[in-house]
Amino acid sequence: MIIDLDRFIERERPMWDELEYVLDRLELPSGRKRLDLAQAKRLHYLYERAAAGLARIQTFSSDPEVREHLESLVARAYALIHSTGRERKRRFNPFEWFVGTFPRTFRRHWRAFALSSAILAAGAVFGAAAVWFDPDSRHVLMPWGHADMRPSERVAQEEAGAGAGKEMKTAFSTMLMTNNIKVSILAMTLGATWAVGTMVLLFHNGAILGAVMLDYIRDGQSEFLAAWLLPHGSVEIPAILIAGQAGLVLGAALIGRGDRKPLKVRLREILPSLVTLIFGVAVLLVWAGILEAFLSQYHAPVVPYSLKIAFGSVQLVLLAAFLALSGRRGARRKELAA
Repeated sequence: MIIDLDRFIERERPMWDELEYVLDRLELPSGRKRLDLAQAKRLHYLYERAAAGLARIQTFSSDPEVREHLESLVARAYALIHSTGRERKRRFNPFEWFVGTFPRTFRRHWRAFALSSAILAAGAVFGAAAVWFDPDSRHVLMPWGHADMRPSERVAQEEAGAGAGKEMKTAFSTMLMTNNIKVSILAMTLGATWAVGTMVLLFHNGAILGAVMLDYIRDGQSEFLAAWLLPHGSVEIPAILIAGQAGLVLGAALIGRGDRKPLKVRLREILPSLVTLIFGVAVLLVWAGILEAFLSQYHAPVVPYSLKIAFGSVQLVLLAAFLALSGRRGARRKELAA
């Protein structure tokens, strides 16, 4: 009998996370291989412990999410352990990977994402404070010609249709999408600097974002700012944060604090997560680039600001729900039926 449910979950969760990591790795096309005796025993131990934990918390109706998560883990592990090995090798399914493996990997490293978000937010506060106390700093912090004119002048130009033409906007969006993917890959690879480079890059991008946002807000262009940023930024900014998340995961593996495994083992364990996260980021940034070209750069009266703000807000909520909930049950049911 469990006397303290919260304490029980806290004690057992590392075992559940380890079991989920092993199952996710074995789901990859390259993961269907023989386990050595030690790995097989460890998998069986984790399965038995998760099954025992499930049996013990089934009487508690206060935490159905934990129970559902355990049920899916036990079902997947049972299907894997008791499979005959005669099943035809599953082909890689991009859709299943994106809606299943990607969000599960994101959730497994949620602490790194939280830290990535905090660093970018700190940079945004710094950039906003710099522009607030020293308006001339906008010429240092702001890219893409934003410092060449006041926000109100830029808004008037855009609303009058005096900005770039359709072909130039599309070309600019393609360039921006390519650049963002490069920045994302850089954010991950800078994790090799024990994540110091990743943190600097996140802080720098946050400072730029904060400076631009405060400049537009002080000039009375808050509505334009929201309508301009939300359609693509509600996907682009989380994608950059996930790239930073990957870099922090890499840095943590290099540091290895509290983990006595050899460096080679730690890097091998996180490699599937890094690949999954960065390819997921690439997919998100491609979608953000499409929105940048066909929605974000069109302003009132062509596209009402309220419509753009509503679209971006709903999209942000849907993305958050996708990352938090997708892949919890569907993929596990398929494993059970396999």
